[in-house]
Amino acid sequence: MQLIRGIHNIRPHHFGCVLTIGNFDGVHLGHVEVLKGLKQDAQLHGLPSTVMLFEPQPQEFFAKEKAPARLTRLRDKLVLLSKLGIDRVICVSFNAKFASQQAENFIEQVLINKLGVKALTVGDDFRFGKARQGDFGMLQRLGKVHGMHVKNTESFRRDDHRVSSTLIRQALSEGKLDEAHQMLGHTYCISGRVIHGWKKGRELGFRTANIALKRQVNPVRGVFAVRASVAGKQYNGVANVGNKPTLNGTKALLEVHLFDFNQDVYGHFMQVELIKKLRNEQKFDTLEQLTAQISEDVAAAKQCFNFK
Repeated sequence: MQLIRGIHNIRPHHFGCVLTIGNFDGVHLGHVEVLKGLKQDAQLHGLPSTVMLFEPQPQEFFAKEKAPARLTRLRDKLVLLSKLGIDRVICVSFNAKFASQQAENFIEQVLINKLGVKALTVGDDFRFGKARQGDFGMLQRLGKVHGMHVKNTESFRRDDHRVSSTLIRQALSEGKLDEAHQMLGHTYCISGRVIHGWKKGRELGFRTANIALKRQVNPVRGVFAVRASVAGKQYNGVANVGNKPTLNGTKALLEVHLFDFNQDVYGHFMQVELIKKLRNEQKFDTLEQLTAQISEDVAAAKQCFNFK
């Protein structure tokens, strides 16, 4: 899969494609249905299937910390899109300049002149351009003028409920991982590079690998049984997602304790699948109380994996 970082990196040989535009946060089963249609259009036209997405996501740019919690960071999105057989991803830097451009200019200069889009799929509530003046109707109208077929995404339903990133965030925030996984079509993961922490875990007898959560808002918080992949191998363990209230922490962190694991993995990339929520994060009065609770968490997580 080819990644194009920014509209300025679109070259003449990229002209001619079928395109869909969106956040694709989570790359869930609703997105999968849209992407299946995209690939069918690509085959029909003999052109690359292309996804345009944004970094940061538009709501993150406008609402900052009040934006909805992000499900998937860019790296993980790209992995999932590649597995689905998408040919090309255009990652647009969403900034003030991009947000303030006239909607007609985006259609004519980017979609028509630079990309040569033959078929475009977007949600019928898609809004874009300065003051959100661009909409589905404008795309259809200008599409007819320039030979670009425009169609809307149809909501994918599961058990008579629409699959959406919003519903997945709600399920995750409520600790309903099974529901979230069913809508995602895969387990919910958090990934990143292992950083140096406060080293408190080893003092308490539970060494942890720490990953900084750089998202403005996180969709999950609490203690979970997890499955982690690092250095080419997979391990079971227990993890806390939060800000370490007992130690008066302020920054969101993923702390993972892996069973029967004693390697130095600082700087390594780790992917952590959340398998089952064990409890909410809480503040303890003493480190002894925290240590006792961690022992119970480890035992509960081991039961999830039949680990002895």
